Amino acid sequence: MKIQNKWIRAAIPALLLHCSIGTVYCWSIFSQEIADYIGFSKSATEWAFSFAIFFLGMSAAFLGNIVEKDIHKSSLIAAICFSVGMAGTGFFIWYGGNHNHSMLALLGIYLCYGFIMGVGLGTGYLSPVKTLMLWFEDRKGLATGLAVAGFGAAKAIASPIMQKMLPAVGIWKMFIILACVYFVMMFIGHLLLAKPEGWHEPASKEKGARPIDCIKEKPAVFIGIWLMFYLNITCGLALISQEKMIIKCIGLGAFAGVLSSITAIFNAGGRLGFSAWADKMKNRNTIYKLMFIMSILATGLVIITGGITDQGESKVLVALVLILLFAVNAGYGGGFSNVPTLLSDHYGMKSISAIHGLVLSAWAIAGLTGNQVATLIVNNVGKFVDDGHGNMINPEGYQSVLYLTIILYVLALIFSIFLVDSKKKEKKNA
Repeated sequence: MKIQNKWIRAAIPALLLHCSIGTVYCWSIFSQEIADYIGFSKSATEWAFSFAIFFLGMSAAFLGNIVEKDIHKSSLIAAICFSVGMAGTGFFIWYGGNHNHSMLALLGIYLCYGFIMGVGLGTGYLSPVKTLMLWFEDRKGLATGLAVAGFGAAKAIASPIMQKMLPAVGIWKMFIILACVYFVMMFIGHLLLAKPEGWHEPASKEKGARPIDCIKEKPAVFIGIWLMFYLNITCGLALISQEKMIIKCIGLGAFAGVLSSITAIFNAGGRLGFSAWADKMKNRNTIYKLMFIMSILATGLVIITGGITDQGESKVLVALVLILLFAVNAGYGGGFSNVPTLLSDHYGMKSISAIHGLVLSAWAIAGLTGNQVATLIVNNVGKFVDDGHGNMINPEGYQSVLYLTIILYVLALIFSIFLVDSKKKEKKNA
């Protein structure tokens, strides 16, 4: 007897998949340990994370059609690639520990954490999304927000576990153990995941069934969604990558761990809250306008008041900087959860996985630009000083990153208004 329950067939497997692959964002927890263990600089090992995000987006773009045709195949690919990539990362960390400064170890980590895990991330991220929207037709935003919130919350859940495992079992063994745990979780998700029994995929030759046919009907809308998605991620990564040092700048270094967990909660909350709120709106794009306006206002206030360069002397300015970090994290998360539902509003459900995959290529490119541009600004504007606790900080550099992000947020708002909100009436795909 087939189980036909939206929670068992969609929500639970989506959470199992996304709570597993979302741990890619735990990279900062162990990146320094990996660098020290294999004898390379932290900046050299950081590319593994950038490659993981790049291949997440690109695999979603190129494998979207596989997800469209067979979620069982794509979810199995995700489980295998993610766990094999994680186990392989553990192996090459072990190898690097026994052969310090070995390029083979570094390249092996790039291959496993970057490419193999990246493919698992892309297919795993896409696999449950369309299924959720089919099961929760009346609350699509809530459903996709729930799954994508799992991706965002994974860091908050896994970080303390990893921090306890690191001294207990060591860096490379931790990867092997987690690879086994996540494979079991994802494989169960793979077995449970299923589309509603009454849904039949359209034939590939049917008009509008191919993603390119859908996009051609509304090219400006697709370009607008891609651009505002890219800009939102770039801004988010630019600030989130500097978050820990910004917290130290405002004199709250002792609470950096707690505040990072709180920002992760805002990230996950934005994914669920903004998407659920968008379900109640006639035009789902309105939620993007609200998120961009919120981010512009929060960023503008910190720019005007010089909140970061104040270095914690004023409690009011400290509060403004924290509000900025919370707002950016919430908007960053909300940007992810609303993309598939916004696309379905414009292009229908026929090729939503493939179209969503193409939009996720923006994530790939942002993954290579957001962190790096912020680091470039911080390293070339202002100067590093000791904060009195042994930390080298650059308040002027972090403050300068905000000039870039506010411009990009304004551009994203313009694209949202003039491209995505096109007044031209066109028929949706059924």
